[in-house]
Amino acid sequence: MDLQLAGKTAVVTGGSKGIGLAVVRLLLAEGMNVVSGSRTLTAELKETQAVAVIGDLSTPDGPRRLVGAAVDKFGGVDVLINNVGMGDHPEFVEGAVQSLADLPDSEWERTFNLHFYSALWATRAALPSLVQRGGVIVNVSSTAARDASTGPGNYSVAKAALNALTRVIALQYGPQGVRAITVSPGPVSTGTLTDPDGFIGQLAKRQGITHTELVEQMSATFAIPTQRISTPEEVAQLIAFAASPNNINGVDYLIDGGLVKAV
Repeated sequence: MDLQLAGKTAVVTGGSKGIGLAVVRLLLAEGMNVVSGSRTLTAELKETQAVAVIGDLSTPDGPRRLVGAAVDKFGGVDVLINNVGMGDHPEFVEGAVQSLADLPDSEWERTFNLHFYSALWATRAALPSLVQRGGVIVNVSSTAARDASTGPGNYSVAKAALNALTRVIALQYGPQGVRAITVSPGPVSTGTLTDPDGFIGQLAKRQGITHTELVEQMSATFAIPTQRISTPEEVAQLIAFAASPNNINGVDYLIDGGLVKAV
């Protein structure tokens, strides 16, 4: 299926691994120019033809530099994928093990800077180009925004704010030809879940159990009807479709195998 993306330019935050890397690879395969922003340049990202911009996306300057690099090299931005995620920061475990009363403001600030403000800063930087080109913003959220039991509390709240940001962009900039869409994955087979040193592995250590035991507990708790988790490539396919020419705007697409069961 031709998604009619060839020749256009995409900016992907968090494109060095996981879902972001899968998105980078797929958009390149569709013939797009891709500029990826991340804290590090992984060997996997280096192997692609994406333009890699290294920087801290949790600061105001990081997203601005990333979008600026895309404009300088390719003349503008057609698609912005706000994907940057929790990665392997050990601090994010605190949101899962500490209560609302105990989690310090610094951890709330860290989480919001990465999961909400990075998207806001990147969106602001890209909007002039997106308005000019009739572009698309895809915000990668999480089922945790709808079901707070599936993520650390501060992460769930930040992702809920990101969902609201999608709606605001869709409402304010839809008349100018810019669409905004949320894609909300459930558990995905990235290092966050599968790596013993990733987020789930670190959480297991804090709980005094093995990584395998915690994954099994989570699987039983989630009770996903398809009885499996999504792959990064499956999430990337949904993101690419959302970014392709269509009239979808302001919605939240779940890709979770049926984990979220509320109507």
